[in-house]
Amino acid sequence: MVPMSDPRPDSPGRGLGTSARATARGVRGAARATGRAGRYTVQQARRAASAQGAGKSGLNRLLEMHAFNTAGDAAVAISLAGTLFFQVPTGEARGQVALFLGLTMLPFAIVAPLIGPFLDRFSHGRRWAIGTTMAVRAFLCWVLAGAVATESVWLFPAALGVLVASKAYGVTRAAAVPRLLPEEFTLVKANGRVSLSGVVGTVVSAPIAGLAATVGSEWALRYAFVLFVIATIAAIRLPAQVDSSAGEEEMVFLGGASTGRKGRRKVRIPGPVAFALRANCGPRWLSGFLTMFMAFLLRENPIGGWSTEWLLALVIGAAGLGNTLGIVTASLVKKINPAVTVVVTLVAAASMALVAALFYGVLTAALLGLTAGLAQYLAKVSLDSTIQRHVHERVQTSAFARSDTLLQLAWVAGGFVGIALPLDPPRLGLGVAAAALAAWTVFVLANGPRNAARARPVASDGTAHGVAEGVR
Repeated sequence: MVPMSDPRPDSPGRGLGTSARATARGVRGAARATGRAGRYTVQQARRAASAQGAGKSGLNRLLEMHAFNTAGDAAVAISLAGTLFFQVPTGEARGQVALFLGLTMLPFAIVAPLIGPFLDRFSHGRRWAIGTTMAVRAFLCWVLAGAVATESVWLFPAALGVLVASKAYGVTRAAAVPRLLPEEFTLVKANGRVSLSGVVGTVVSAPIAGLAATVGSEWALRYAFVLFVIATIAAIRLPAQVDSSAGEEEMVFLGGASTGRKGRRKVRIPGPVAFALRANCGPRWLSGFLTMFMAFLLRENPIGGWSTEWLLALVIGAAGLGNTLGIVTASLVKKINPAVTVVVTLVAAASMALVAALFYGVLTAALLGLTAGLAQYLAKVSLDSTIQRHVHERVQTSAFARSDTLLQLAWVAGGFVGIALPLDPPRLGLGVAAAALAAWTVFVLANGPRNAARARPVASDGTAHGVAEGVR
């Protein structure tokens, strides 16, 4: 008998086996490389978050928590865009579209009047308040995932609850930041660092959520569930000083100083802060208007041969780019005059809305989104600077919570105007927005404090060139 020999080196069986082993080794190598890159990225992100005393004060924990929060919000937005928005038939009655928009904006109307007083009454439990907003969203995301998969009637109520909790988080987080300031930080710098962590969370999470949504929109929501669970744990692990309310006072918008609950002194909002807050309402109003008006305008009246999805991605991406440019600008510019900056952003928003109304097209729509994102962030940075300069640290927590509440109301007002206006012709709605912003600019300038335009320059980190003023 002739002994059996091994297959020839060029036999098909051996070739396939060698290819399979090579592929397996390549996959394992890629997995190891990806794992090392991921660990390195996390280590570098944590190192950056802990720099300049942020690790000692506990601000780094809030940065990590906020990154997971924005990552979860991005996943929810991607899922809802594919389930609620694009599934509504184009020819549906305008009343049903308005109902959907109303449900989308209702969270702002619910949260805005209530969350500020709630924080003042229960300021000793901010960690649990923040954690509750995360836990509620985690639970509702799981419910929403099941509703999307089964087309349940709980789809809209669960989506509404997620949005309400998201807005509540925004205000509770703003009230917690002043308690975690490192010695080297100002409020403006801390809020800028928080914004950057949010951008990182969104950029990292959005592609993952998009891939999950290709399998099914419910999987993007399950991914968001995991993120919010992690964020809940991170909120509870925030430093204990977040809950401290020792020495705090309350900020009121009207009336003079008085004594509030539990002997806490109420102080009137300083004139420069009121001026900056009124100016901020313009860009924030435009943001709410564009979110609601442009979303359905581009769907019902696409520009040229562009698809609705690409148009929305272009406008939303431009707004996100504008927000990022605002972060970079605030970090690079050495001196910022807050009173001048808030007026410039307000004028820029009104001017770009007018240009978009006169020359409506893809380019002007994208530029309008870019301007809105840039103006909103720079105006908010200037407001932060003004609060840090003119409001005593004992009142800053209340000032941030109440100012954020008012800005949320401005967003709601803009959104409801976007609902009421007809979508055809497009120039009509944009013209109304430009006229409203122009009128608001005149009102802000006419009612500004005399010394607002002559305010001393403030460094980009919010440090005033002089002794900070106390509460007036």
